[in-house]
Amino acid sequence: MRRVSKLFAAVGTAAALALSATACGGTSTESSSGSDSSESAKGKGIALAYDVGGRGDQSFNDAAYAGFEKAKKDFGIGGKDIEPSDGEADADKVQRLTELARQGYNPVIGVGFAYAPSIKEVAEKFPKTTFGLIDDNTVQAENVANLVFSEEQGSYLAGVAAAKATKSKVVGFVGGVEVPLIKKFEAGFVQGVKDTDPSVTVKTQYLTQPPDMGGFSKPDLGKEAARGQLDADADVIYHAAGLAGQGVIEAVAAQDKWVIGVDSDQYEQKTLAKYKDRILTSMTKDVSGAVYNLAKSVQDGEPLSGEVRFDLESGGVGLADSNPAFTEMTELQEAVKKAKESIVNGEIEVKAAP
Repeated sequence: MRRVSKLFAAVGTAAALALSATACGGTSTESSSGSDSSESAKGKGIALAYDVGGRGDQSFNDAAYAGFEKAKKDFGIGGKDIEPSDGEADADKVQRLTELARQGYNPVIGVGFAYAPSIKEVAEKFPKTTFGLIDDNTVQAENVANLVFSEEQGSYLAGVAAAKATKSKVVGFVGGVEVPLIKKFEAGFVQGVKDTDPSVTVKTQYLTQPPDMGGFSKPDLGKEAARGQLDADADVIYHAAGLAGQGVIEAVAAQDKWVIGVDSDQYEQKTLAKYKDRILTSMTKDVSGAVYNLAKSVQDGEPLSGEVRFDLESGGVGLADSNPAFTEMTELQEAVKKAKESIVNGEIEVKAAP
């Protein structure tokens, strides 16, 4: 029996995994066994179709992969993950999802809002397969779980931290692509900064405009944008740019300023280790938990359906405290704690758009 969840507390969050460098578009890995079709309601295991940037972005896609790996291990199931291709069309996504569903994988998860049209089309053809759609809630179907996050709430806390950490009174935000999802990050961040210290200037820049999604996958663009903001006196920069965010981190670290990571705790990412001392904190999204819990629901015979929201109260979004420098800033810590309490109890309503 399917159930609809409006608020779902994240459990079973995946532990940090050692992740490889970025994979090339169009490749896949498979650890399942048996034929390409299955009569079992649970199928051959879990399947992931990655977003722009693919595995190895040390952020959004890698968080999904962590949940994927944990689900395979804990439930003893197979799995298949497939990379996107540069500049692909919706038809390519439809083909990818159709292939996974036809082979018997269940659930099949599209990592990112770009999969919405494709999941809507394919889910109708495979009503017995559960589909997961991360970062979008527009597909209304009994066999689709919309796994969405209150990014603006976590970004508000990032804004509070930035306002307390800045010495120049100038901070920056770098967004990958100017789409409604990333505008949520911007909105929360700016509100958090201004509520904490109205005198702080926030500089905002997006790397590309839709339909060009390259802003999520090109570190050079992130590096250039960060350098521009640093030249304009920004000493704390928050990025929501996927793989391109690695360029932001590199540029900020080179000038010994603070950077705030996104999606995963980027302080803990091995490939970013040489920059970790300058990663003040990260706005985390429990994408790994969302993937894991959808797989668990299928294994339990009660697949999730409808909107499944991960917010600040449930631990679905938050602010990482791995960097000792972050925890040593007492005034910053107190401000973040107070802001979190105020959001959870409804005293502060965070805007989801600038």
